[in-house]
Amino acid sequence: MTIKASDVKNLREKTGLGMMECKRALEEASGDIDLAITNLRKNSALKAEKKSSRTAVEGIVLTKNNQSSNNSIILEVNCETDFVAKDENFINFTQDVLDVCFNSPQKSLEDLLSESLEEKRQSLVQKIGENIVVRRKANILEGYVSEYIHGNNKIGVIVSLKNENEELGKDIAMHIAASSPLVVNPEDVDVDLLSKEREIISAQVSGSDKPKEIIEKMVSGRLDKFLSEVSLINQLFVKDPSEKISSLLSKSNNKVISFVRFEVGEGIEVEKKDFAKEVQEQLNS
Repeated sequence: MTIKASDVKNLREKTGLGMMECKRALEEASGDIDLAITNLRKNSALKAEKKSSRTAVEGIVLTKNNQSSNNSIILEVNCETDFVAKDENFINFTQDVLDVCFNSPQKSLEDLLSESLEEKRQSLVQKIGENIVVRRKANILEGYVSEYIHGNNKIGVIVSLKNENEELGKDIAMHIAASSPLVVNPEDVDVDLLSKEREIISAQVSGSDKPKEIIEKMVSGRLDKFLSEVSLINQLFVKDPSEKISSLLSKSNNKVISFVRFEVGEGIEVEKKDFAKEVQEQLNS
């Protein structure tokens, strides 16, 4: 029978297993999700995935670049503790993931995991006893790319310039790591984000007794300040705060095409745990 992609997705969300594993389980269960879960509980794969409900907010960021093939990648892999992030087995696994993703830049992370990496991930989870999540990757396939990894592998950047300039590329990558811009140019800021920021600023000055035209100027001025803070070219260069990034690029007759900045765990919500309750549940199980 034909297995629906939505059912595979549903089973993945319930079990944390890989796409192909879920598809096979559904085929064996004739599409019955509950039966598929029951069958999966009988094998060791699901035992490893019991840990998938635990939040993985530690980990490392890695980069790889091959200028001759116009291929660069940045990858984030998470674990639960900083101790495991430094473990040799974990580091070796992340390098394997990096190489696989680098060699197939056009494929999605989900496809790559289901094809060759999921078994390795499950085996590592069983071995070290922590949840491991290959969270995200991004590729830049144009321009002259520079990369930067902060000393503790918690922040990584890849940035693409129009013209080759290794020193400038490294400086801008380091700047991006330190200053966290959201976009290259002000006009690249997402319309919804800009609208939300305008709404927040308007609410902040709404109680003012100043004339309407003055309030509008206040909102406009604060919005311009926000755009300067989040757009790379308008930021002050961290190594020389007297100069903007736009000026630095202009002097070198260069341009930033794109960049990607990853920071370990950013955006992940960490659930507060009641450890006493957790211990009691383990004692009762």
